[in-house]
Amino acid sequence: MFSDMFFKIAFLFLILVFWGPVHGGPQTNLHPNITDQELFWGSDQYDFSVVLPAAGLECFWHFAHRGERFYLHFMVQWVTGVGHDRHLSVTVNAPGGLIVSNVDDAKGQINFEAEETGFYQMCLSNFHNRFGTMQVFLSFGVYYDGFKDPSKRKEEEKKKKEEVSKDLNNTLSVIQDATHKVENYVFHMFRYYSFGRMRKSADYFLLLSNSQYITWWSVALSLLIVTSGYLQLLFLKRLFITKTCGEEEKPRC
Repeated sequence: MFSDMFFKIAFLFLILVFWGPVHGGPQTNLHPNITDQELFWGSDQYDFSVVLPAAGLECFWHFAHRGERFYLHFMVQWVTGVGHDRHLSVTVNAPGGLIVSNVDDAKGQINFEAEETGFYQMCLSNFHNRFGTMQVFLSFGVYYDGFKDPSKRKEEEKKKKEEVSKDLNNTLSVIQDATHKVENYVFHMFRYYSFGRMRKSADYFLLLSNSQYITWWSVALSLLIVTSGYLQLLFLKRLFITKTCGEEEKPRC
């Protein structure tokens, strides 16, 4: 009796252990009723710094729709190592794998119209510096002039034309268009602000690097001057050393 009860409890425990992970695992589809285009739609921008190791490669992905504007700004802030080469190789690939743009410089801007919908790949390569790291400031994103899906934009344009023809004094549509224009201008203003902040940070790190360079060279030259002065004084002092000799040590003819 006791063995049958123990067997039943063990059997139920095994069912719970193996049944739980199958039906209680992580949910992969968080938005089942929303498509990828609706989920990733909207103007956005990101700006941050990343440190690339010697001969390192870092890649990032960002979603963009066909017909919208994709931009990428980058600038090298500081470089360590032997060569101090500030050149950075930046490549942007389309979702299909084709190279959209390639820049090899210390700073640059990439701006193009997306030809296909999907995730665009941005790769940063530090192959110029085999023995040094670098810090790069990035600012990238997508901005939308229409604020709506391109398929729905044509229908809205037709409706707007009909509304304008019916009522030329439609203040609501005028206010809405003006609000969209202001939002677009504010977005571009933040873009240029982030690029200016990028240049300011690069100048700041360059100033710190030059300050450290001057400080170390000043200390080294000061030590060199003090050492050379001490050696010269010691050498001149040895020239005037005279030996006192007694009667027995006097030179004889």
